[in-house]
Amino acid sequence: MNKSMKDFVEDARSRVDVISPAEAHSAMKQGDLILDVREPAELDSDGAVDGAVHIPRGLVEAQADADTGKANEILAKKRGGNGRVHVLCASGARAALAADSLRQMGYDTTVIEGGLAAWKEADLPFRT
Repeated sequence: MNKSMKDFVEDARSRVDVISPAEAHSAMKQGDLILDVREPAELDSDGAVDGAVHIPRGLVEAQADADTGKANEILAKKRGGNGRVHVLCASGARAALAADSLRQMGYDTTVIEGGLAAWKEADLPFRT
């Protein structure tokens, strides 16, 4: 049986926790990381969460693995129980896929429920 993207997302969501935007914002203030996996054009058009690290979904695994020589130092420091990574995208699908991959790589991850739209609705800090 062939899988659809929806199947992959549902499968990933079954293995990762979800957090509200307000909880993620509070956790960020305590040292957790918010990882935005949207594309650069989305940041330009829709804005970005203040203080978030941006790595497009297609580059997450490479930048999360210190052995690639391309790791994002801020993200890599969270591996192995050194804080949580709360993943954000527009709707939650890419965030679920990325959070599940990171979880398998040894990161403690959650998905920010509702994505950027929910973040904005909660009136949390973001830049345009």
